[in-house]
Parts: sequence; C-alpha cells; structure tokens
Amino acid sequence: MYLVQPDGETACAEVVVPCILRGNLKKNFTYSTSKSRPKRVTEAKRPFISDSISVGDRVRFSIISDSQGIIEEILPRKTNFSRSGFRGKIQTLVTNLDLLVIVFACAEPNPDLWRIDRWLASAEYHGLESLLVANKIDLVAQKDFEKSFAEYIKIGYRVLPVSSKKGIGIKELRAELHGKISAVTGPSGVGKSSLLNSIQPGLKLATGNIGDVTFKGKHTTTARELIPLITGGWVADTPGLRQLELLKMSREELLECFIEFEEALDTPCRFRDCKHKAEPGCSLKAAVERGEISARRFESFHMLSNS
Repeated sequence: MYLVQPDGETACAEVVVPCILRGNLKKNFTYSTSKSRPKRVTEAKRPFISDSISVGDRVRFSIISDSQGIIEEILPRKTNFSRSGFRGKIQTLVTNLDLLVIVFACAEPNPDLWRIDRWLASAEYHGLESLLVANKIDLVAQKDFEKSFAEYIKIGYRVLPVSSKKGIGIKELRAELHGKISAVTGPSGVGKSSLLNSIQPGLKLATGNIGDVTFKGKHTTTARELIPLITGGWVADTPGLRQLELLKMSREELLECFIEFEEALDTPCRFRDCKHKAEPGCSLKAAVERGEISARRFESFHMLSNS
C-alpha cells in the first residue's frame, strides 16, 4: 500500500490517498516487432530493482473506492538516490530530490571520513546537491571539528555544524530545507531523526541511543517517508545505513565523483589508460605529492575503485 498526496494540497495538509500499484507497473514488458501482426507482449520481467516505485515518485492515480486509489503511471524521475542492494539489485531510496543532507556526528560515534567519502561520491554520481551536516557539535571543541571536516571545506563542500540537543545550527538547517524536496541520510546513531524533530517540533520521530560499548547506532527509523514541512518543502527521513554500497561504476565515473581531482586531470597523464597507481607521469599522483590533493582522499578513491 502506498500513500499519495494529491497536487494542490498544502504542504502541511494531512490529505493522503492510500493506493495500490497497478500490476503492469511491477514488470518490464518486451513487445513483438512484427510489422504484419498486431503488437503483443512477448516477455514480462520484474525490473532489476527492489522497488518499482519509491518515496518521492510523482504518479498519476485513479480513485477506485471511497477509501482507496490505484496508481496508473509513474512519471519520469528528475533525480534519484540509490544504492546497490541484495545480490547486486539496485535499491532506490528516494527520488526527485533537490538536496541530499548527509549527516555524520562529530562524536559518539566519531566521524568516519572514509564513509563520508562514500556518501559524497554517491551524491556526485547521482548528480545531487549535497550538504554535509556535522551533528553533536556540542560534544567537541571547535579545533576538533575543524580537524575532522577541514578537507571537505577546503575542496568546496558545504559543512554545517549543528546540535539537535543544544539547538545549534537548527535555524540554518531549516533554511536549507525550505521549499525543497530533501532527504536526510547517513549512518545509524548520528541523530538524523533528532535533527528533524528539532527542525519541526511535533514530529515525534522515534529516536534511540547508541551503544555505550560499541558506539554503533540502532535503526530507529525503519521506513522511508516524505514529511511535509510547515515552512515549505518536503524532507525524507531515511533509515540509518550501516554501509552505503555504491552502484557499479567505471573508474572514470568514480574519478568524477572526487570533485577535487578535476583540476589535476586537466593536465593529461603520460599514459592514456593510466590507473593513477604506479604509472610514471600521472597527473593525479603529482598533485598529491604537491599537497594539492589530500593523500587520504586519494587512497579513499583507490579503496572505492577496488570495492
């Protein structure tokens, strides 16, 4: 069952229509190509994704009873945010986004820069504008925050320090979400639901504490949904991910996901098929040696390209 809000309703309205999905939208059809015979279906397969429809999709639907509708058509997606799921299937998390809000904690748990690279690379691959939110800023000194996130600020990413507990940065985050379709994503335990509760008091989204020993988060959000914001716009609260598996991409595509590499690669490497490892005359390696590119980020690229 899917909940659809008709166009024309205000963002804070609670008018939704429970809908089922028309059966032919669950499959991909192959049609006959004969010019002398009527077109007919020759093959019907479920698409190679876990969901035929996802949170954020715009649809056309019909009312079939007083309390239910049926989704007739899924409109083309402007953007999507997906990951590689079970057995390599593509799991679409949210569609038609204007902004991807990537939340990590400054402490408890400590920020994992290698995982942040993975989330940012995914945002770049999907062509999404991203905002990196550093939650729990009240738990660390300013110099520790800067040490953790400085390299992202240096290469041009927007980093917003916030604290849902102390109310720090909440006004600024609320302004970032205004009038947009956004998704809040990140690992478990970093305080995504707490942030949304601070942005819009009254949501009462479930929150949980991280383990005192392992400092690993628990999945307090178990479903994806678009939440209307009183100030305008929509935001999706997505379940925490222990790991974000990137979609399969070529080395060249992954290079483009590390935005600071572009300037160095304007100067061609000596070898056209350079893998940016041990080859002489590599422009990327030279930029690392000159300190223009973070050696850690360079290593992170190779780790992701081999995963």
